[in-house]
Amino acid sequence: MKVDLNADMGESFGSWVMGQDADVLEVITSANVACGFHAGDPEVMARTMGLAKARGVGVGAHPGYADLQGFGRRRMHLPEKALRSLVQYQLGAALGMAKAVGAEVRHLKLHGALANMCAEDASMAEACYGAALEVAPEIIVMVLAATQQQRVMERLGGFWAGEIFADRAYNADATLVDRSLPGAVIHDPDHAASRIVKMVQAGAILPETGDAIPSPVDTICLHGDGATALQIARQVRAALEAAGITVEKFEGRRGAFT
Repeated sequence: MKVDLNADMGESFGSWVMGQDADVLEVITSANVACGFHAGDPEVMARTMGLAKARGVGVGAHPGYADLQGFGRRRMHLPEKALRSLVQYQLGAALGMAKAVGAEVRHLKLHGALANMCAEDASMAEACYGAALEVAPEIIVMVLAATQQQRVMERLGGFWAGEIFADRAYNADATLVDRSLPGAVIHDPDHAASRIVKMVQAGAILPETGDAIPSPVDTICLHGDGATALQIARQVRAALEAAGITVEKFEGRRGAFT
């Protein structure tokens, strides 16, 4: 049994620092690098990708809404053409910056409100992922497991990897509990680690209420921007390895999950 660990990073902006990227890169196997719209800037992108490459961590593009003030967490409603261009522009920037530092963009993961909306809305997910595949047909799309994101990628036929979250609570339909609600974000490292081991072993999302949801568990998201984030990351990895679960970069899958 094996699983990948991913984290969102490259979210600093100029002299303003977000997260603990260098430390988190010692724990994870895949890095989702902000593309300058919800966070990050060109210099931060280059530095983050260079660090990831040096540590053998897979590099991914992490596009989001053009919402620096709201950190990409505010819902926006864009026409399909604008949505497609939004994703292609940011993916193109990531591909160019990675090439400049000798790295490779191997995956794509949507950020924040854009990701949550695509988890609920198949037409939005199809617009975003279809646009990405036009630019990079072999890229692995990281999807929120058991949501519309996964169903769309199964239908599109591209490579994908199913993602679950270590530090976020789940609704009964496999979507994430809204951050504005109590208990949506998990801060206890012991709780985060034990629930993730159970999910990986079960091959299922375990929501706060309701039945287990069978799902692909290819990668686990760890955040790097909270007070206990680094501790959670380290504890999750340690717990997985103690349970005999190998931590390594995902390979990507194609077609329907069975």
